[in-house]
This record gives sequence, C-alpha cells and structure tokens, in this order.
Amino acid sequence: MPARAIEVDGSRWTVAPSGRRTQYNRDEYSLVFTRGSGADREQRVMRYSPQGTTNHELSLSRIPDDELRDLLERAQPAWTTPDLGYRR
Repeated sequence: MPARAIEVDGSRWTVAPSGRRTQYNRDEYSLVFTRGSGADREQRVMRYSPQGTTNHELSLSRIPDDELRDLLERAQPAWTTPDLGYRR
C-alpha cells in the first residue's frame, strides 16, 4: 500500500494504512504513523473515517498534511493497539 510522509517538529513520519480489517472496514481503517527504523522505530496508530470515498489508498492521498499532523497528535502508541500486535 502506498505511504505518505509528513514532517512534524523536525522528524519525518511515514503514514500508511495498517492493512488490518475490522467489521467497520468500509467506514474506517487504521493509519500507522512510523518514525525511524529498526529497533529505534516508533509507531503510533489512529482510526480514520474517510469522507466521500471508502478506497483506503485514495482517501489517504487526499488527507491534507495538517490533518495528518492532527491525527498523529491524537494517535495511540503501538503497544496499546491490536493493529500492530501490542508490540512495545
């Protein structure tokens, strides 16, 4: 799946759909925000409900950068979500 990149406070975050399917697949999906790589990688997850289109890739491409920054601010750590297997 395609990813996007945003800059927040001097750090580069990539944003991509998690790929995890839920009962609400048509109405919402999870966005995974990732900073860094390897053992130093930080990930955060946020549920997102697209407006107008249910295609995950298309809706991700249409989210303005400011809205992505806002979603990242409210995202939960990876270890608190099943989307990333509760990994620390």
